[in-house]
Amino acid sequence: QVQLVESGGGLVQAGGSLRLSCAASGSIFSINTMGWYRQAPGKQRELVATITRAGSTNYADSAKGRLSISRDNAKNTVYLQVNSLKPEDTAVYYCNKAPYPVVWGQGNQVTVSS
Repeated sequence: QVQLVESGGGLVQAGGSLRLSCAASGSIFSINTMGWYRQAPGKQRELVATITRAGSTNYADSAKGRLSISRDNAKNTVYLQVNSLKPEDTAVYYCNKAPYPVVWGQGNQVTVSS
């Protein structure tokens, strides 16, 4: 059974930081590139960061410099560190396979107040 459980979001002031975590079932995690996606209010879901099993990373232009993706293969967990948060980072954040996602988890709301 595919499972993705995101955690670590919440309400944060602009300029702050947070770290999101995503525990993935082994069937998804073990052989795949993982990614963090986000969906801002009224916008389409976008892929903002990816990481291969070997640890190579890639970021959307909107995410470069402030977001950092990492993974712990032993824990089947992928992380997203977000620094210098801006109100436009307000979104529901999801992790999934990248670039072809499977069943979505519940996501994690991040709200950045100005």
